[in-house]
Amino acid sequence: MGKGGMSQGEGSKVEEENMAAWLVGLNTLKIQPFPLPSLGPHDVRVRMKAVGICGSDVHYLKTMRCADFIVKEPMVIGHECAGIIEEVGEEVKHLVVGDRVALEPGISCWRCNLCKEGRYNLCPEMKFFATPPVHGSLANQVVHPADLCFKLPENVSLEEGAMCEPLSVGVHACRRAEVGPETNVLVMGAGPIGLVTMLAARAFGVPKIVIVDVDDNRLSVAKQLDREVDVVGVFRYKNTWPLCLEFLTSGKIDVKPLITHRFGFSQKEVEDAFETSARGSNAIKVMFNL
Repeated sequence: MGKGGMSQGEGSKVEEENMAAWLVGLNTLKIQPFPLPSLGPHDVRVRMKAVGICGSDVHYLKTMRCADFIVKEPMVIGHECAGIIEEVGEEVKHLVVGDRVALEPGISCWRCNLCKEGRYNLCPEMKFFATPPVHGSLANQVVHPADLCFKLPENVSLEEGAMCEPLSVGVHACRRAEVGPETNVLVMGAGPIGLVTMLAARAFGVPKIVIVDVDDNRLSVAKQLDREVDVVGVFRYKNTWPLCLEFLTSGKIDVKPLITHRFGFSQKEVEDAFETSARGSNAIKVMFNL
C-alpha cells in the first residue's frame, strides 16, 4: 500500500489520493491530502462511509481546544465512524475485504496498570481519533487496528455503526451507575449524549426515565427535593461496541431518529455541516456520508 498519495505503475491505474478534513485554524476546515501510514500486520485499511460530528469536534473548530486538549498544529477531525474494509494485515483473521465495520476510536497502550486492570479507557497514553496530536477519521480512508474494528450485522447500517461511538458513552454510563429494572434514572441535558444515555437506560430495563434540559427554574426546583444521589464519573467507555451492536441488532435501541442532518464530503458541505452542528437548534446528530 502506498502512503495515500498518487502513484502510477506500469500497466496500473492511477490510485486515488486520500483526502481528509483538516482543522487548520480557528473556524477553518480544509479538505487536503492525508497520507496513510503503512499497513501493519494487525491493521486494516478502512474506507470511511459514515462519520458523525461530535460536540468535541465543534469545540476544536470554534476554540482550538477541548478541555485540556489543545490543537497546536493542523489536525484531521472526526471520530464517530464506520466504513468498509479495503485491505487487511497479514495477521488479521477475523475480518476480510468488504466487511462493514464500526471503529472504536481509541488506541490504548495495553502496558500501563490501568490497561492491565481492564480500565483501558483511562490509559494516559491513549491515542484517540481527533484528539491532539492524533489525527481523526473524517477522511476517504484510515488505517486502524483490526481488533478495534467491529463487524456490523446485516441489519445494522453504516450510519448506525458510526453511532456506536456516542451510544457507547451512554452504555458505559449505565454500566457505571449499575442501572437496571429497579432503578429510576434522571438524565440532565437532552443533547445527543443525553438522548443516547436515555436510550441505553431503556435498553438496560430502567422503568422510569426523566430527561430534562438546562433551565434555571427547573434547577431551582431540583435543589429543593429530599433525594439521595450518587455521583459517578464517566470518561469515554470500555468494551462497549459488542453490546451496542447487540442493542442495535435486536431493536432494543433505535438511533436512526437521532440522525437529523446528512452531508456529503466536499469543502462546502464540510463547512455547512459543522455550522449546522454548532448552531444546535433542531440538529441532534449531523452525519457525513462519504
